[in-house]
Amino acid sequence: MELSNVQHVALWAFLIAMVFGAVVYKTNFCTMGAVSDWVNMGDKGRLRAWFLAIGIAILGAQILQAYGLVDLGKSIYLTSNFGWLGHVIGGLCFGIGMTLGAGCGQRTLVRVGGGNLKSLVVLLVLGITAYTTLRGLLALVRINYIEVTNIDLTSHGMANQSIATAIAAFTGMDANILRWIVAGVLGLGMVFFAFKDKEFRGNFDNILAGLCIGAIIVAGWYVTGHGALDDFDPVPVESFTFVAPAGNAIQYLMTFTGSSINFGIASVFGVIAGSFLYATLSGRFRLETFTNRQDMVGHIFGGMLMGFGGVLALGCTIGQGITGMSTLAMGAVITLGMIIFGSAITMKVQYYRMEEQGYFRALFSGLADFRLLPRGKAA
Repeated sequence: MELSNVQHVALWAFLIAMVFGAVVYKTNFCTMGAVSDWVNMGDKGRLRAWFLAIGIAILGAQILQAYGLVDLGKSIYLTSNFGWLGHVIGGLCFGIGMTLGAGCGQRTLVRVGGGNLKSLVVLLVLGITAYTTLRGLLALVRINYIEVTNIDLTSHGMANQSIATAIAAFTGMDANILRWIVAGVLGLGMVFFAFKDKEFRGNFDNILAGLCIGAIIVAGWYVTGHGALDDFDPVPVESFTFVAPAGNAIQYLMTFTGSSINFGIASVFGVIAGSFLYATLSGRFRLETFTNRQDMVGHIFGGMLMGFGGVLALGCTIGQGITGMSTLAMGAVITLGMIIFGSAITMKVQYYRMEEQGYFRALFSGLADFRLLPRGKAA
């Protein structure tokens, strides 16, 4: 049977996502874990792996753009409709949610493949909430209260929301030259940040995770950029992200006979399949369930926040934190910062709550730790 262009792209997404799932499971790559290691132990190993992936993705995506193999301007990240409030609120919600849910979207998929039933619950809640925010009841909140604040950048002389375009609008410099400068500074800077640490250079798993995941994002751009060249059966220009696709994957399973697969849906199934195969072959597949009611409630609430926040922010720690960053989009920078902040402050609150502090006092103590409030305010 001959595959259509859409199906061909979906097949490649599935296969590449299988590699993604296996690599993440093998290396224990986890963006929430990266923030946790940094905040709680001062260990930046997995954070450097994350930033290495971002650096590789930036450099690779910009090279594809330069050679005409992908038009990043057609992606959702570089539109002229700048949803700043969605990036702020969505990123914050996602950061809080991934901490409560013990992992972001990609980590949830990987854990499902490894037999974690808690993550299966998170995935279902995340997917349903994401779909509800896209097309259901919560879409009213998104459209009527969040997206009404969007800024039309064309009215400010900017064709898109690229960092280079913004700088060009204020300085009058050539945007293409600036794009390479920004890509070089951010991409090479993040690669340097990762490899300047001796301990990181000696950690094979962290290096493997950063290099492979960055390259996988670039591969996603290539597959859809090349596939989008078919005028009779085009596909959107995109790479890997796991929040909206999780909702679409659930909808696809429920309406299979009347639905069509796409890049995002196939990638969700691919990550689960890849992690399952690796977990099974390595003898690490284990069923894991909730320990108590509080554990279940935290995971469910985390899944809801991730589903809602991920849609508002147009992506997750992978979708905006790496894929979006590879386009040099301003929204990706805002979302990435808010995700890290939301996760970090939630960890601080959880820590102070263990000392039986009230929620507000724990929050003030956490903010004081990050020097966002005077220490006296936490008392």
